Amino acid sequence: MTADRTPPISDGLAWAAERGMGALAEKMGIVFTEFTIERSVATMPVEGNTQPVGLLHGGAYVVLGESLGSMAANLHAGPDKLAVGVDINATHTRSATSGIVTGVCTPLHLGRSMTVHDIVVTDDQGRRCSTIRITNLIKDRPVD
Repeated sequence: MTADRTPPISDGLAWAAERGMGALAEKMGIVFTEFTIERSVATMPVEGNTQPVGLLHGGAYVVLGESLGSMAANLHAGPDKLAVGVDINATHTRSATSGIVTGVCTPLHLGRSMTVHDIVVTDDQGRRCSTIRITNLIKDRPVD
């Protein structure tokens, strides 16, 4: 462990795979490709996550953003803590209609009791489709 709380950076993807992303992220086809405290990246297919007119659903962008931001906050928080979302917002600026979208998550604030992450979601051509910000509260992990 480094900084007494977090696993070594190289273990981020293994930690995420062992922990799991949750049933919703798995149903939506979200795949983590990079995972460290400083930067996390995941992809999600457009197909299967669209609204009736064929555009990627706005809520799908938010699920991708929350999956990235919450997982990154929990990696930062360490094994004895739990990060839980307390605020999320998204601004959608372009519509994806096919292919995959990629979310890149970077921290804006990494504190002892709170984190804030910025997630930029782009389409296959690298065009920004959505900008998401999530705030997570870090608290003691409940005792089983």
